[in-house]
Amino acid sequence: MKKTHNYLKNFYILLFIIIVFNIFYSNNKVLSNNYLMEKDHLILDLKNNIFWIRCSVGQVWKNNTCEGKAIKLTMDQVEQATTKANEQLGGDWRLPTRKELESIVCFECGKVKINSKFFPYTPYEPFWTGEKNSWYKNFFWSVNFFTGHTFGRFPGNIPNYVRLVRDR
Repeated sequence: MKKTHNYLKNFYILLFIIIVFNIFYSNNKVLSNNYLMEKDHLILDLKNNIFWIRCSVGQVWKNNTCEGKAIKLTMDQVEQATTKANEQLGGDWRLPTRKELESIVCFECGKVKINSKFFPYTPYEPFWTGEKNSWYKNFFWSVNFFTGHTFGRFPGNIPNYVRLVRDR
């Protein structure tokens, strides 16, 4: 009888672990683009109530894809790029927050951890957020689309890739 009780106890523990894992895993899948809508060179993000430019800075939207080469920018150069985007595209373009950029990570999307249907030819490297790391004042948060992880270890003078957003 005691042996049966141990088997049941182990079974329930294993079942609990599987359920917790599935809940976590399925939530990550939900985070990966069920709330994004295409609109020409823009993506409407219903969850964050923002528009994304589909292409990374340095690329252009042409023939329904991103063409050209994405470029890495320092934070000083990001200011110049947002000013130029505001002039050319209208609106108030900015770097995404950490939460906004993390929301487009797609762990099940293969080599590049972003949905290439919405964001084609995204480099699988870190992208800037507009948030400073509160633990290290000279460092900014970035999201790496190779791993899907967030890091707060880059000072603003180190170039990283950029994707711009504006409020809806």
